[in-house]
Formats: sequence, C-alpha cells, structure tokens
Amino acid sequence: MLELSFRDPNRLVSVSHALSTRARVDMLQLLSTKSLNVMEIAETLQLPVSTVANNVKILEAAELINTELLPASRGAMKVCSRNYDDIRISFNVEKTFPKGALNVYEMEMPIGHYSECEAHPTCGMANAEGMIVREDDPAAFYHPKHTGAQIIWLRKGYLEYLMPLDIPANARVESLEVALEMCSEAPNYDNNWPSDITVWVNEVDIGTWTSPGDFGDRRGKLNPAWWPDWSTQYGLLKTWRIDRKLTTLDMEEISGVTVDDLQLMHRPYVRLRIGVKQDAVHQGGINVFGRQFGDYEQEIVLKIYYSETQE
Repeated sequence: MLELSFRDPNRLVSVSHALSTRARVDMLQLLSTKSLNVMEIAETLQLPVSTVANNVKILEAAELINTELLPASRGAMKVCSRNYDDIRISFNVEKTFPKGALNVYEMEMPIGHYSECEAHPTCGMANAEGMIVREDDPAAFYHPKHTGAQIIWLRKGYLEYLMPLDIPANARVESLEVALEMCSEAPNYDNNWPSDITVWVNEVDIGTWTSPGDFGDRRGKLNPAWWPDWSTQYGLLKTWRIDRKLTTLDMEEISGVTVDDLQLMHRPYVRLRIGVKQDAVHQGGINVFGRQFGDYEQEIVLKIYYSETQE
C-alpha cells in the first residue's frame, strides 16, 4: 500500500497529478492483473501510442508503475507493471508545523485579475453570462470589466499577474508551482494549431510549452449553455514546478531555472507572465480558462512549499 500525507506534499502532488486524467486511471486499472507493453495498452484503450507513452512517463515519475525494456522482434519494447494495489491518503496532521518542517502557501488568482497585458486580435473575454468586452478590440482589455473574465483569448501578446506572497520573512522556499488550464488560439477552433506559450516568474523565463491546438472537438465540461459550439471549448491543465535543482512541466524537465533564480524573498508578490514571444516559432496565441469554462474548475493556482529557518 502507498501511504500519502501532508508530511510529504511533493509526493502527494506528484501522485495526485498522475491520477488526474481518465486515461491514466484506465491504464492503472488495465495493469491490475498483468503487465503490458505500450502497444498493448494503446490497442486495448484505443489511444494513440504517443499518448500512452507520454502518460506512462507521468505514471512512472510518480512511481505508480514500473517499466522495463525487453527485447522485441524490432528493437526493444517497454513493459509496464503496477506498483501498488491500494493508496491511502491521511489528512490527519497537525494544524501547525514545527520549525524546520515543510509548509504550503497556496492562493488562487482569478484569470481576469491581470495587472498588465498586451493583446492583439483575435482577442476577447467572456464570463458565464456572455461577452464582457468588445471582441477583437485590444483597448477593451483595459476596461474594468476584465476582472470578471472566465475565459480570455488573444492571438498575440501576454497576460501578467501580481500574486501576493504572504509567507514568513524567515522562510526558505523549497519549490514553487503554478497550474492553469490553457490552449492555443485559432479562429473559431483548430485542434491542430500549435502555439509556443512561455511562462515567466519574476521576469525569469522558466520554460515554453508548445500547445498542440485550440480544442473544440467537444464541449468543455464547465462551459455555460450560451457559449457556441463552434468556439474554443477546453484546454489542458499544465503544471510548472520550480525547485532547488530545475524546472519541470507536468513532471518532465523543461529548464534549469531554480527557485534561487527567482529571488522570491526580495518582494511581497510573485510576478507571473503568460505569453507568446514575438520570435516564437509557433505564434498560435493563448486561451486561458477560469472556473466556469473548460474542463477544470480552477483559476490560476500558485503553491509555494517552504520551511522556516531558526532565527
């Protein structure tokens, strides 16, 4: 049995992320009785081999499965087996942490509460009731109504947020995580519309994710009834994590930036920017989703793991 608790929040987050999609849950269920290779899993679940291979990496990083390369008729094949039959999560921990123990600071920033922006058509924003500014009008992005946005899209530019950093002065930051749902921005939608979306923290480029498309092949699970079927429907939930060694995106290394590079304790906020660089290879825009659009009921979630040093 795998035992999880708040005493090891990084492990808890890793496993929770690995269990956050139906595809990975189905893969674990499939491996409950026997070991299978990637091709067999893909065939049984009717998924692309590339999708299965990427999900295997995430499950392996969370140590939920074990993989082994075995000889095959053509090269080698990766055989997967499940590591645990049961997982137990304990929430019964002390409400206060002793000095030196790991603490978690978490805050959720509504996507409409950006402090700075640059937007170029196609661009706009909406909430559960309807459009809240004029579509394809960059000037409208500076209207006070932008704070109520639940979906924001822009073809070029960026959104920047100042997220309060309310942790003790003697804190030693071990890692920082940022999670949000997003995708590319195409006219209407286009599942094959790549976009190089970069994230900056405190003016430091922590890495670029190439979104594969602007997804509209089905309705987003949270979208209001008025939202048209021919528009963007949902995104992918992406999680950046910066620790004392490197930066990962969905548990895979994306850059060598560390928390020390961010100089977090030098200011009372975290400056987060999400955008497409002017020289990006794929300038396919951005859609950002809030609680009332897309597939994930959340805004932009910031988590900081820290310990308190002895004074």
